[in-house]
Amino acid sequence: MSEARVPFLARLEPEDRTALLATGRELTFDARAALLHQDEPSSHVLIIVAGWVKVTAASPSGYEALLSLVGPGDLVGEEATLTGRPRAATVTALEQVRAVAVQGSRFTDFLQGHPRVSRALLGLTADRLRHADRRRVEFASMSVRERLAVLLLDLARTHGRRSEAGIEVAVPLTKQELAGAVGASREMTQRLLKELRDREIVSTGRRTMVILRLDLLLAMAGTQANS
Repeated sequence: MSEARVPFLARLEPEDRTALLATGRELTFDARAALLHQDEPSSHVLIIVAGWVKVTAASPSGYEALLSLVGPGDLVGEEATLTGRPRAATVTALEQVRAVAVQGSRFTDFLQGHPRVSRALLGLTADRLRHADRRRVEFASMSVRERLAVLLLDLARTHGRRSEAGIEVAVPLTKQELAGAVGASREMTQRLLKELRDREIVSTGRRTMVILRLDLLLAMAGTQANS
């Protein structure tokens, strides 16, 4: 399920990258600060320069789904800017984040004058849609236990760092966010995390996690872990 993703800035020629960043201004956000809010009107796009953010969407009932994690070189908020619709998701800093904010009309004008950047953005959008479709298909055939195992393996690959104890997952996600990422209730996710702790596959703290037995987590994920 995990796959290499190419950030937006890495898709651009150096001169296009420099020119795009020059159209905006740099902002700094503290950990857990909201960069963008769901349902608000769009006024700008953000290019993440340093740090990681989470993208979440809440339903009218209050259920919150984790849609993606976005890091350096990537773009958020462009869909609402290009369509003129309210923002479809909230973007929140997981750590201190630096980002370049580009006013919406300046961003669209830049795309019109830089066709290579427009093509790169189309490629990024297509890749995101393909990844989302692939995830839905894979998750449809998996149990919640398998989905959680695959998610934890993905987090270990993209945000893990080895320690004496195991693999520390350096992404401060709440149980509700983990539940939203695998399409389960918070209660079910808590039960599964307790099972993982009892089997000494993971240890958890307040928004911290260490994978102790990667082999057992791989076995729990089954063949989906290598797809």
